[in-house]
Amino acid sequence: MRTTDPVFALHRGGKMQVTPTVAMRDASDLSLAYTPGVADVCRAIADRPELVHDYTWKSQVVAVVTDGTAVLGLGDIGPEASLPVMEGKAILFKQFGGVDAVPIALSCTGVDEIVETVVRLAPSFGGVNLEDISAPRCFEIEDALKARLDIPVFHDDQHGTAIVTLAALRNACTLTGRPLGDLRVVISGAGAAGVAIARILVEAGAGDVAVTDRRGVVHPDRDDLNSVKRDLAAYTNKAGLTGSLESVLAGADVFIGVSGGTVPEQVVAAMAPDSFIFAMANPTPEVHPDVARKYAAVVATGRSDFPNQINNVLAFPGVFAGALQVRASAITEAMKLAAAEALAAVLAGELAADRVVPSPFDPRVAPAVTAAVAAAARADGVARL
Repeated sequence: MRTTDPVFALHRGGKMQVTPTVAMRDASDLSLAYTPGVADVCRAIADRPELVHDYTWKSQVVAVVTDGTAVLGLGDIGPEASLPVMEGKAILFKQFGGVDAVPIALSCTGVDEIVETVVRLAPSFGGVNLEDISAPRCFEIEDALKARLDIPVFHDDQHGTAIVTLAALRNACTLTGRPLGDLRVVISGAGAAGVAIARILVEAGAGDVAVTDRRGVVHPDRDDLNSVKRDLAAYTNKAGLTGSLESVLAGADVFIGVSGGTVPEQVVAAMAPDSFIFAMANPTPEVHPDVARKYAAVVATGRSDFPNQINNVLAFPGVFAGALQVRASAITEAMKLAAAEALAAVLAGELAADRVVPSPFDPRVAPAVTAAVAAAARADGVARL
């Protein structure tokens, strides 16, 4: 480790700070922003709690919460080591969605401990973004928080990845003239991302979706499934496939990799002609793009140095911006689907094999996703504005 590297220079002192939005020039300003003037605002909120959204930053700020157990490709590195990533997430919220965010790294890993801690912190925030929490606890934590909080709770490793994946797949279908409903999809990985991708693809009307883990296809007859995988088995794999990833990829139209490992070239070659290969493991894709392009019509990865990066930053800033804009009480499946459709539509008329998802720096992305999510929240009955 060389702390003289530019990356360490950039991180020295952290990547973010709190900046006031009001001037503090003299005693008059001080008396308005703090005592005695602030007491009037406090009393008003005590009488009418909903005013907290108008007279504090609550409706503009998200808690980015982690326990440091599944950080990027680093795994369980603990809360302190996760903070640079959480700071990075917070500045992405601000840069791409105009949403303020606060990194919160917790020194506990128990489901109940995390849930109780976040519930107690929730009055300060308009939404909760769960980040880098290992499966299957991430599912339990999200479900428990959704049941107890009336603000949006969103596990980005699941739903952000799923939204961008669906958008890319929709555009790949548009580009090649293939209906989503005709596709047979194989997902490698039954963790947070794999489960969420399967769910959103089924919701969107994909033809058939099979998910594999280390023991092969997830199906109802297996006796080793946890509760999450049992639920997954109930709504995927309509074809009743069994066996290994390699066996079920034969003839498949789509491969989505969110597990790591390597898929041999001969297995890729056995997929359907003009397939779609989204090999998203970082830093090493399950199928190298040079190999994938020999057989696939569209190739995507999770890396920024190849075309078609499946990058969560295309989704989560706009999703939260839209939800906060209407003071949504939750982020629903309809809102996620709307986000994916809006993201795909950004490239209408501009599609190419190496351009089925926009750049994170495309200024059209966040406004499109924000507007679509806000409209979907209103239609779904979870908007309070």
